[in-house]
Amino acid sequence: MNHDLSLLFERVYRELRPRAPLPEAKIQFFPFTNLNNTIRLREGRMLVRLSDLLEGAPEPVLHAILHILIAKLYRKEIEPHHAVRFRKFAGSEHVASKTHLIRQIRGRKKMNGPKGACYDLEQVFDELNTRFFHGLMARPLMTWSENHSRQSLGHYDPAHNTIVVSRIFDRPQAPRYAVEYLVYHEMLHLRHPVKLRGSRRCVHPAAFQAEEKLFPQLEEAKKYLKQL
Repeated sequence: MNHDLSLLFERVYRELRPRAPLPEAKIQFFPFTNLNNTIRLREGRMLVRLSDLLEGAPEPVLHAILHILIAKLYRKEIEPHHAVRFRKFAGSEHVASKTHLIRQIRGRKKMNGPKGACYDLEQVFDELNTRFFHGLMARPLMTWSENHSRQSLGHYDPAHNTIVVSRIFDRPQAPRYAVEYLVYHEMLHLRHPVKLRGSRRCVHPAAFQAEEKLFPQLEEAKKYLKQL
């Protein structure tokens, strides 16, 4: 374990738990596929894994992420300035670019294909592309999810240029407009990438919301999704 990192961990731990005994700790940089960081406590021994994208990060950034991890572990309040500092670092153009590249290199996207039992996602995309985008949007990879997830109904993964739709919609009971809305929503994420405003990620900017309202069965689709 890096000596300086060990001393920093001890300092942050004392700030949050000044009277508690310092646990034995192993802190290491780990080649995650994203800017992930984890902390676990097992039988009094603590294991902290920081994304290797943080190697060489300024000490205040490492201080911030260690504060966040330890605070979460012991259910303590996270000091806002630490949260803001880490969000700014993670959302910076340089780090975002490195994270994107690492996900492409290390991450493996399991593809289940666009053709389901009831709906073909490539066909849905192409029809929406013609209706709303004059057929000018390049089609990303389209795939049904592996599981019938209700937590993640759909998402666009920019690292793998893939739109994923939960397989729960590939059934006769699911109205086509619901599938179309999910794909259309993710197409808008492709059209309007996430941007950083200060320390905040802007996921649904005004232009995104305005275009979403052009979907004719928007309210019906949202109502159906809430029932799942």
